Amino acid sequence: MPETVTFEDPKADGKPIELEKFTIPEDLADRDQRIGKIPEPDPHYIDLGMLYRFAQVEQVRRENPEGFSPLHVAVRGHMGTGKDHDIEQFAAWLGLPYYRIPLTGEVRDVTLIGSTRLHGDGKGGTESRWEDGDITRALRGPSLVNLSELNAAGAETLFALHGLLDRYAALDLPNGETVRLRSDIRLFGTMNPTDIRDYAGTQTLNKAFADRWVIWEKNFPEAEQVIAMLRRRYPSLAMDYVEAIASLASEVNASFVVPDTTTRVETPLSLRSVLDRLPTGLRVHQERPDPLRKAWEEFVLPHIDLYDRDHYETVWNAVVRKGPTTRPFGNRG
Repeated sequence: MPETVTFEDPKADGKPIELEKFTIPEDLADRDQRIGKIPEPDPHYIDLGMLYRFAQVEQVRRENPEGFSPLHVAVRGHMGTGKDHDIEQFAAWLGLPYYRIPLTGEVRDVTLIGSTRLHGDGKGGTESRWEDGDITRALRGPSLVNLSELNAAGAETLFALHGLLDRYAALDLPNGETVRLRSDIRLFGTMNPTDIRDYAGTQTLNKAFADRWVIWEKNFPEAEQVIAMLRRRYPSLAMDYVEAIASLASEVNASFVVPDTTTRVETPLSLRSVLDRLPTGLRVHQERPDPLRKAWEEFVLPHIDLYDRDHYETVWNAVVRKGPTTRPFGNRG
C-alpha cells in the first residue's frame, strides 16, 4: 500500500486532506542522489495554514487530472516569515526531492538550463558534451522545485522559463532536446514584496511572468502562533519568557507593516531571531539578573540598522521594559 500523509486545516474550517506520498522510480540513474534530497520533516514545524493550502491544490490536481493545466504557486512575504520553510516541509511531507534554486540577478539562463562544454576525450583532443543546468537537472526526475527570489531574476532568466510555466509545460534546450514537465514535479516560487523596503535587487515582476503563477501572501505570525511555535520547540522555556518574546515579535512586526514612515520600523523581527537567536541568548545569559534584556542586546539589536534601534527600544519599553528575572529554562537542557 502506498504511504499516505494527512494535512489538517489549522483553522478547523476544512476537512483533513489525505494524500499519497510520491515514490522515486527504481530505474532513475540518479535515484540515490534524489532520495538524498528529500528533506526530513521538521518536528518543530507548525503549519499556520500554508501547507494546507498547498495540499488543497494538490488534491484538486490529483482528483481532476483530465485537462488540468498545472498551477504553480508562489509565496510572497517579507523576510523572516518562513516562506521557504513552508515549501521545503511540503516536499518533506510528500516525499519529494527538494531543489531550491535562487534566481538572483547573477543567475543566467545557461546556469538554469545548461550549455554545451568541451571535455577532454582521453586522446589529446576534446569533444562537446551537453551539461544540464540547475533546473534541467531537477526536471529529470521527481522533484519539488522552489524558484526562490522570483522578482530578483533578470529578464533573460524569466523569458527562458515562460514555456515551462504555461500550457506548453516544457523546456526546449539549445541542443534540440525538449524536457517536458513530468507529472511528479511540482514548481513553487518565493518573493519579497516590491515596496519601499530595502530588498536589494528586487523589482516589479514582469506581468507575463507573474500571470503564470498563483501568488499567495505570507504574513508574519500572530502572537498566539509565535507562542505555539516557541512551546513546541522549547517546552522547558518558562511561560513568562514565551509571552514576552511573542509580544515583542507581534509589536515590532506590526510596526514594520504600518504605512506611516514616522512610526514604523524598517527591519522586522524575523522568525530566525524569535526561534533561534533569542532562545540561544537566554541560554547564554540565564544566570543574569535580566536574561531577556541581555539576549535582546546581543542577539537581536546587532541585526538592526542603527537608525532603526530607537524604534526597537520604544517597542521594548512599551512591551517588556524589564524582563523576567527567573531562570528562562526549567532545566539546563
